[in-house]
Amino acid sequence: MLVKTYGSAIQGIDAILITIEVNASQGSKFHLVGLPDNAVKESQHRLVAALSNIGYRYPGKRITINMAPADIKKEGSAYDLPIAIAVLAASSQIESDLLDQYMIMGELSLDGGLNPVRGALPMALKAKEAGFKGLILPEENAGEAAIVEGLDVYGFSHILDVISFVEQKTSPERIVVDVGEKLKETLDRYGFDFDDVKGQENIKRALEISAAGGHNVIMIGPPGSGKTMLAKRLPSILPPMSLEEALETTKIHSVAGILQSGSSLITTRPYRSPHHTISDAGLVGGGTYPQPGEISLAQNGVLFLDELPEFKRSVLEVMRQPMEDRVVTISRARISVEYPASFMLIAAMNPCPCGYYNHPDKDCVCSPGIVKSYLNKISGPLMDRIDLHVEVTPVPFSDLADAPAGEKSASVRERVIDARKIQQERFRDHDKVYNNAQMSTKDLARYCQLDQQGITLLKNAMEKLNLSARAYDRIIKVARTIADLDNKERIDSEHLAEAIQYRSLDRESWGS
Repeated sequence: MLVKTYGSAIQGIDAILITIEVNASQGSKFHLVGLPDNAVKESQHRLVAALSNIGYRYPGKRITINMAPADIKKEGSAYDLPIAIAVLAASSQIESDLLDQYMIMGELSLDGGLNPVRGALPMALKAKEAGFKGLILPEENAGEAAIVEGLDVYGFSHILDVISFVEQKTSPERIVVDVGEKLKETLDRYGFDFDDVKGQENIKRALEISAAGGHNVIMIGPPGSGKTMLAKRLPSILPPMSLEEALETTKIHSVAGILQSGSSLITTRPYRSPHHTISDAGLVGGGTYPQPGEISLAQNGVLFLDELPEFKRSVLEVMRQPMEDRVVTISRARISVEYPASFMLIAAMNPCPCGYYNHPDKDCVCSPGIVKSYLNKISGPLMDRIDLHVEVTPVPFSDLADAPAGEKSASVRERVIDARKIQQERFRDHDKVYNNAQMSTKDLARYCQLDQQGITLLKNAMEKLNLSARAYDRIIKVARTIADLDNKERIDSEHLAEAIQYRSLDRESWGS
C-alpha cells in the first residue's frame, strides 16, 4: 500500500516542500532513498523503538521510503514524525483522510514524545503557500508557526496525540497568536536604557545620528571609557520592528536553531557581539551544511565588534561585500544559498596596544609609529564603509557622581522615528534604498545639494584637517541625516560642521 505525507526541507531561510512516499509490500527489507543524511537514515531505529513503546508495531514487510524531490539533500531528524505516520498508514494500522491536508514535521523520542525542530516559521510559510490546510508540529514550535495567518497550526507533545488527531478521534484547539499585540507589548522591552549612561553626551548624539540614518559607527577610546556600555544601548533607540522585519529576523533565528523554546516572534531588534576569535564561517555563515552567520543573525539589528583590530584581517575582509550588498551568498558544490545581511555595524577599539593614546590623565607607553600601525590593521575599504568615527574619552569622577540621569531611550527613539519617516518618504520610489546610509552617488547629487557656504566649509575642512577623499561622501550623508533630525529640507552649514567632527580617523595627522 502506498501512502504519502508531506514535510519540508530548509534551504537558506526558506523551506522546500518534501513529499514522503511510503510503500509497504511483500518482503522484509527497509529502503530509504532521496538523498537522506545520517540523521534521516537513523530514523528507522527511532521509529522501531517508538512504535513498540506506544503499542504499535513496525510492519514486517518490505518498506520503501522515497523523499521527493530526490535531488535535494534531506538533513536532520525532523522527518521522524511524517515517516512514522506514513508507515502506520501504509501498514493499515491507522486510517486517515487528512494526510494530504497537513504538513507534518517533528523528531521522535524512543518513548514516542516529540522534540522541537528547526525552521518552524519557514515551514509554516511554505505550508500556506503550497495550499495546505494546516501544520502539525511539536508543541514547542507551535507558537512560532502560528504567527502565519490563514493556517491551522496544531502542537502536540506525543505521537499518540498526532495519531488521534489524524484519525479524527480528537479535536484539539489550534494555536492562535495575536501578532499585532506581540509587537506592541515588546516595544520597550530592552534590558538597557540610555538614561543609565552619565555624561558622554557627544557619543549619545553620534549614536542617535547613526540610528536615524542607518550609519555604521566606530568608537575609539581607552579601556573603561564606556564604548561597550553605549553600544549595548543602541538597539533601544532604533525604530520598532515592522511585521515584515520581525518575520524575517525570526526566520533566520529559527533556521539557526537559536530561537528560545516557546517563542513565537522576535519583536526586538537583535544585538550580536561575537568574540574576536570568531572564524570566517562563524561571522558570515557557511559550514558543510550552510548555516547563517553572525551578520545574518544581526539582520535588522546591530552587530557589535569589540576590539576590532584583534579580529583576524581575513575575517573582517569577508564582511565588505555583504555590507555593501546587504546579502551574503554561500556556495557549495551542490547548493548555493543566500542569507540576508542588512545590519548596522558598531565597532569599538582602543587607540593603541596599551590603550592610552590621547588619554587625558595616563601616558601612552607605545613606541613611535605603533599607534598608526595598530589602526592600519583595519583596511581602508572596510573603514570606508564606516560613516561615523567617534573618539570616546573617560568620564571624570565628578560627572559620574553628580551628573543627573540622562535622557531616556524612548525620547531619543521618537526623534529617530521621525527622521526615518522622512527618509521613507524620500526613497519610496527607490529599490533597496531605505535610509541615508544606503544612498548612491546619484542620490547624493539629488537629495544632498549644498549651498555655496556649505561647499566652502567642506572644502576648507578637507584642506585644513587633511581629510581623505573617501570622507567627502560620508560627511554629506551624515549631514543629510542631521538635517533630517532637525526636520530641515536643505543641508545647512551647521549640519555639515557637525558631520565633519565625525571623521577623525580620516585625518592624516591622527595617530602620527
